[in-house]
Amino acid sequence: MTISHYEILFSPATAMRISSVRLNLTIISSLILLPYTQILYANEAQDIVRAAIDYWRGTSSYFEMTMTIHRPNWERSMSIRTWTQGDNQSLVRVTAPKKDKGNSTLIDNNNMWNFSPKINRVIKIPSSMMGQSWMGSDFSNKDISRVDDIIDQYSHSILSEEEQDDYIVYHIECIPHEDAPVVWGKEILNIRNDNVVLEHRFYDQDNELIKRLQSLEIGEMGGRMIVTRQRMERVDEPSEWTEIRIDSMQYDLKLEGNLFTLSNLRNPRE
Repeated sequence: MTISHYEILFSPATAMRISSVRLNLTIISSLILLPYTQILYANEAQDIVRAAIDYWRGTSSYFEMTMTIHRPNWERSMSIRTWTQGDNQSLVRVTAPKKDKGNSTLIDNNNMWNFSPKINRVIKIPSSMMGQSWMGSDFSNKDISRVDDIIDQYSHSILSEEEQDDYIVYHIECIPHEDAPVVWGKEILNIRNDNVVLEHRFYDQDNELIKRLQSLEIGEMGGRMIVTRQRMERVDEPSEWTEIRIDSMQYDLKLEGNLFTLSNLRNPRE
């Protein structure tokens, strides 16, 4: 016999006390389970961000791209080659135009170096300069480095999800840990359930939106669907932006061990 049957047999006062006990038990159960539910939801959010990063980089990758820096009175483009290996090694090299050719950036773990052929010098980039512009673009040194700080130094939560063009899109908020050495107050990513990042928004310490990275074109390249054109723009200067267009992409290559070295940064052997 269920409690509801007893409530019929008992007096109204007794039935009310039984209903109260049932309600209290429900509340207690919810309070006990809530932290575990939040943990699972947070883990899911982090897993989605991690999967998107891994999907973009692969175990290794090589791609050629064109970066266009646009200002109201001028525009210039650079041809760039990029190699990545694992989570923490990247080499970015400008190949054109002639005046920019040879400018290169090496990322190895949390270390970043720039090489300028004009002064024939390798410069290590300190953490205090990670927020500065890379090659005069709207991408910062931090953006180019693509290190995994957004995984290790942030807490993640799914704000919402929606269906869009037959995909599920997750809106994920990333809040830096209290002592994290990062630039932004928070970041929000919109990620499709096929690991494609549709938008990445950057907020300052006052939660004001400063800049956004938008995916403009998505297509198949290197055997997978990826963002083939994206634009970074500052909210306060919408007429100024930088676009990256992927011209070719290869994944899961066998790369030479000396590729990600300071020697190769200065004297290319690839």
